[in-house]
Amino acid sequence: MKPFFILVKCQLGKAYDVANRIADAEIASEVYSTAGDYDLLVKIYVEETADIGHFIAEKVHTIDGIQDTKTIVTFKAF
Repeated sequence: MKPFFILVKCQLGKAYDVANRIADAEIASEVYSTAGDYDLLVKIYVEETADIGHFIAEKVHTIDGIQDTKTIVTFKAF
């Protein structure tokens, strides 16, 4: 499995709704609230052959209340 992270900026007042929708969709292994420029940090695992761009476009960007995202692709754990 290949992990990556998504920082999610939510529409004002929608962070809890978005976090619940992500959890209900069962696409993330972990969802954290954060302080700063983004509201949520989401950890996702996909198959090694999965296209991360398509996954995000189809599974994440379709969730109501998301204003912006930033994807962090990981390569190796130390």
